[in-house]
Amino acid sequence: MLKHRLATAIFAIAIGEILFFCDLGSPMFYFGLGLSTIVYLIVEFFGAYFIGLNFHLKSLNYLDKNKNKIALTFDDGPSQPQTLKVLEALKKHGVKATFFVIGKNIKGNETILQQIINEGHSIGSHSFSHHFWIDMWGKSKLEEDILESLNAIRLVTGKDVKIIRPPYGVTTPNFRSVFRKLKLQSVGWNVRSYDTAAKEMNKVLNRVLSKTKSGSIILLHDKPDFIPELLDKLIPALKQKNFEFVSIS
Repeated sequence: MLKHRLATAIFAIAIGEILFFCDLGSPMFYFGLGLSTIVYLIVEFFGAYFIGLNFHLKSLNYLDKNKNKIALTFDDGPSQPQTLKVLEALKKHGVKATFFVIGKNIKGNETILQQIINEGHSIGSHSFSHHFWIDMWGKSKLEEDILESLNAIRLVTGKDVKIIRPPYGVTTPNFRSVFRKLKLQSVGWNVRSYDTAAKEMNKVLNRVLSKTKSGSIILLHDKPDFIPELLDKLIPALKQKNFEFVSIS
């Protein structure tokens, strides 16, 4: 599969050939330069946006496909009262999950974060700020943000987090560099619920049920109002298919 470094090398070779074979300033020179640049930027965009491609860094996007295990993951918490309602639904159905929390949301919700741990779920970082332009930041600023999230989790739980989900699922070379330095495992997904964009719960339910297979990592968020009700329908339906729920640690 095409990776960032290979794509960059191909682009550099293409530019080199254009410079060698085409006269500077000629229509063919500008056409080749423009076309190569557009193709490269398109490849880079899709590589960054789709975490499952492992374009910039290797993420855990699914579990063992030969085992009937799946993982529910929740982004963007902790929040009141929604995270508590999600925890209640998970406890009712005897299911463990993984919560990728935003560091700035921990303040005022420390007891919720500790409850997640106490009830046997896993916690990962989802950055501290979840800033809209975080994927454009330099290495130093990005590392500072992620470290702040790890410290915020550690102060409450006493645990060192080893897993992280990049905000928006966007990856870049800077994310790769910082994750390697901090020895963090990036976690993606292979079933995206689109629960934050959906207006009807049943559409989310049907989408997840149709996409889930052995080894699936399911992306959900604990903020939408209908999530507890969704779990009450989703979990029994997946259990009927003999899926075993596990957390990511």
